[in-house]
Amino acid sequence: MTNETLQIAAAAVRMYAETHPRPPHVTQKQAAELIGKSEPTVRKMIRAGQLRLNKAGMIPITEVDRVIA
Repeated sequence: MTNETLQIAAAAVRMYAETHPRPPHVTQKQAAELIGKSEPTVRKMIRAGQLRLNKAGMIPITEVDRVIA
């Protein structure tokens, strides 16, 4: 890829992110998709304390970001 192509791609990603904000909380299925793991693995991560649920049983997006990093 050329530098110009990378700049265009980065601009497109930025534009998409600005117009499609992420939700503050996601379901276990959504978290699995974002992390790139299966739902059973996400459930194991929750039981092991690697991911925390909020009071509604959803996963805060900050938890997903922490696992991805």
